[in-house]
Amino acid sequence: MGKRIKRLFTIKTRPEVCLVIYALAQGGAERGVLYMKQYPGTGGWLLFAACMGTVVLAGSKLFDAVRAGI
Repeated sequence: MGKRIKRLFTIKTRPEVCLVIYALAQGGAERGVLYMKQYPGTGGWLLFAACMGTVVLAGSKLFDAVRAGI
């Protein structure tokens, strides 16, 4: 039974990775907008860019892991 449940939460294909990256991007953008409201000016923009940068890095790692079959 544990293997069947584990299988539900395993990312196996590129379309699944794209959906996960989309969800990460939505959360990162929301967090970035909140930072821009809290810290107006350059600081807010830099924090927004950091939020989006983490999505790019996580997405590349996910694509590499699916391609390698890890």
